[in-house]
Amino acid sequence: MPSKTLKTATAALALALGLLAAQPAQAADGTSDSNQAFTFAAIGDIPYGATEIAKFPSRIQDLNADKDLKFVAHVGDIKNGSSVCSDDYFSYIRTQFDTFTHPLVYTPGDNEWVDCHRTNNGAYNPLERLDKLREIFFNEPGKTLGATMPVKTQENLGLPEDVRFTKNRVAFSVLNVQGSNNSLLPWTGLGRTAPTPEQLAEVEHRTDAVIAQIHQTFADARRSNDRAVVLMQQADMFDPSLLASATADPGTVSGFRGIVQAIVDETNHLDAPVYLVNGDSHVFAENQPLAASSPWLDIYGSPAADNLQRITVDGASNAVDYVRFTVAGNSATGADVLSWEKVPFSG
Repeated sequence: MPSKTLKTATAALALALGLLAAQPAQAADGTSDSNQAFTFAAIGDIPYGATEIAKFPSRIQDLNADKDLKFVAHVGDIKNGSSVCSDDYFSYIRTQFDTFTHPLVYTPGDNEWVDCHRTNNGAYNPLERLDKLREIFFNEPGKTLGATMPVKTQENLGLPEDVRFTKNRVAFSVLNVQGSNNSLLPWTGLGRTAPTPEQLAEVEHRTDAVIAQIHQTFADARRSNDRAVVLMQQADMFDPSLLASATADPGTVSGFRGIVQAIVDETNHLDAPVYLVNGDSHVFAENQPLAASSPWLDIYGSPAADNLQRITVDGASNAVDYVRFTVAGNSATGADVLSWEKVPFSG
């Protein structure tokens, strides 16, 4: 017959196991309530010009007031394309970013480094400006701006801005993909008529890193049976205003070709929807840019990817709202996982 001590220990163990069983399961990202829906927001190409710079603190407060947001993503362009890319301006925006009470995921846009060679931008070397952005905005790799949220980063490759994270079986991947043909246009403000060797080396390294992260994001999503993949970047690789020139000369978007191919390959090998959230073209759009009838298929020499859904956020003078995304509870799959709406700023 078991001793009294053994009976007591057994009862205590049973009680402990019962309590553990009653606890909510913990998600892979370290949070509980993994079966619950959540929301996040996306903005981009903001603030543009003196008037919007003055309004930017109140825009942030509007996002802070949306208490249900799990994080906010800024998909690049923290200034317009005709203003100076100064250290002081970057530091001012960092100060504003620090007022976010939600985690803030930021990926640089072309206006704050790629196009800084322009005379009215200060005639900077764009690669020096990229280094400065990393110094100011990514000084703590693996952590978001605003409230801290841990993220996986490509710091080991020199790209701390490329990050990944997962929430409620939805994989997020934030990528440094740029306008101006992914930074292949010549630095005319510095007197260049063709890309420089250092410019080409940066584009190659960054693009290789982006493609590697895309493949890793999808590999992990398949391994974890994730319900969707969300990619975020600045460049609009399917900008309607570029369609005519890209149709006439696909070389005008050649900097995106390898990235598009990686997204297509992975999308077509994932039994789940894929979402691409971008800025750059400034006008809200929601479409399937690589559906069977898309003219972009010929431009990129790509097969169709019907499961790819693109959402472009409003920007520049149209940046009067943010896009609030809702991720449905864990039982939702397919097209029901993600939904979105535009939310106007208060003023």
